[in-house]
Amino acid sequence: MGKLLKLSSYFLLTLIGITALTVILVGQKDIPRNELKLKYTNEASKFMPIMGMQVHYRDEGNPKDTIPLVLIHGTSSSLHTWEKVTSILNDSSYGNKRVITLDMPAFGLTGPNPENKYSYENFTAVIDSLLINLNVTTCMIGGNSLGGGIAWHYTVAHPNKVAKLILIDAIGYPKKNEKGSLGFIIAQIPILNNLLLYITPKSLVQKSLEDVYYNKNLLEEGTVTRYHEFLLCEGNRKATLSLFKNKIAQNPELIKTIQAPTLILWGREDGLISVDNVPLFNQDIKNSKVVILDKVGHVPNEEAPQAVADAIYNFIK
Repeated sequence: MGKLLKLSSYFLLTLIGITALTVILVGQKDIPRNELKLKYTNEASKFMPIMGMQVHYRDEGNPKDTIPLVLIHGTSSSLHTWEKVTSILNDSSYGNKRVITLDMPAFGLTGPNPENKYSYENFTAVIDSLLINLNVTTCMIGGNSLGGGIAWHYTVAHPNKVAKLILIDAIGYPKKNEKGSLGFIIAQIPILNNLLLYITPKSLVQKSLEDVYYNKNLLEEGTVTRYHEFLLCEGNRKATLSLFKNKIAQNPELIKTIQAPTLILWGREDGLISVDNVPLFNQDIKNSKVVILDKVGHVPNEEAPQAVADAIYNFIK
């Protein structure tokens, strides 16, 4: 018995030593947020104090547009995921639409919620505070993936403030045996996922992004770098892991209460949230229309921004 205990202790100490050495040799340190602000903000970037955070947002396009389009990014992403779509919709040939984007808590330059609260109610409160401060009383809101879930939850919570809803490969129903991405899979494995707080190689981020793109040739090096650096932004890894460990509760029955005209936009080759979710949304939201993009994956706004902008424009014009 004594020998067994000694062997177990030796094994445990060896494992701890190997882990510590691995972290020292290949671990990545957090990147200061101010350093990333210099790189990833532009003339449209602003910061608003909301619930103990400095929320990074952009309000672009026609300032006289009283019913702007609010776009919400997905997990581990940022407002930059909408840059190409926003640029198209801001053009005069598309009516110079006013578009508001923001980095949600836990992500991008906004970073962690100081109270470590990541729920649909919390996300809704952040968006509503931003819009109130911008004097926006009515909007059109849309989102991709988790952002789509946030968008429809905001619509459920504030039906009188939403003129139209846009769901792009949105979360909402139980998974359907989708293969997922490597990063998401690791992030949900107990104990192993804690290593992501210290070891977050760029190669893992690249493989995870390749898993969500259909045409991997469209994945730009700058996009991989941006996702990787935002994940390393101080506090973001811990916040993201907390979000994965404490899965956000959702009730698909609430989707049936949505009355706003809704666009359901999907990449047919989505491997994270199957296109099989489309008829569920279409059935539960009575006033909805469907657009499916062939040969497009989970993030159509990055992989096919022109097609996404066209679909949005035709829906809201």
